[in-house]
Formats: sequence, C-alpha cells, structure tokens
Amino acid sequence: MTFQASDLRRHQFLDLVDDDNNPIEPFYTNGGSWLKYFGYSNSLCARVMRAIINHAPIREYQLRFFSREDFSCPCGFYPLELRCHILHKCKRFNKYWNLRRDTISHFILFLEFNSSMFVFENVIT
Repeated sequence: MTFQASDLRRHQFLDLVDDDNNPIEPFYTNGGSWLKYFGYSNSLCARVMRAIINHAPIREYQLRFFSREDFSCPCGFYPLELRCHILHKCKRFNKYWNLRRDTISHFILFLEFNSSMFVFENVIT
C-alpha cells in the first residue's frame, strides 16, 4: 500500500503484470515478486531493474543531468530516446515482437532477444 500511495513512484516506474494479468508489486519476502522471473542471470537482473526504475543508460535519463545535449533517439525517428519508445517503437530493438510487453514474461523475452538494451557502454565483462 505504501508503494501504491507513494509520490516517489511517480511516472518513472514501469508497471508490469504477471501472466495472469495481475499487477506485480515490489516486495522482498519469500524471494520477492520479480526475482523469480530473472534471478538466474545477474546481467539480465541489472537490465530489468534499470528498465523498471528508468535509471537506464538511455537519453531520457541523461537529460536530467545534461540538458544541453542532443537526446534524440539514434534510430532517427524520434526526438527523444524514451524508455516507452525503446520498448514499443524503436527500430533498433525489434528482434522480439509482442504487443503484451507489459507482462513480465514477454518483457524478459524482449530483453533477452535484444541483449544490448539497457546496457552501459564500456563495461568490463
């Protein structure tokens, strides 16, 4: 209830549902609500969390700190590289398509097929 009523949630949080169309709310007891879906991979877990909280290496996030730079999407079809644009319309990330990207299982498949999405550049692996 605190999460739903919080002003901290705002518009930055990505709402996802489970396969039964129930909203997935954050909690940490019994392994949490999200970890059971992608906890097998540290890199996938990091990318999912970046996308959910919108603290990803994309221009929408960078705009908060560097307001005078060009933040258009590298695809060339959108004036700002937004998380919503990346998930639903960007031509750079179209290796998996399903309209139901709000379900956690389809969202994870989308990220698995687009392995460069929400990844910081110059990361040592």
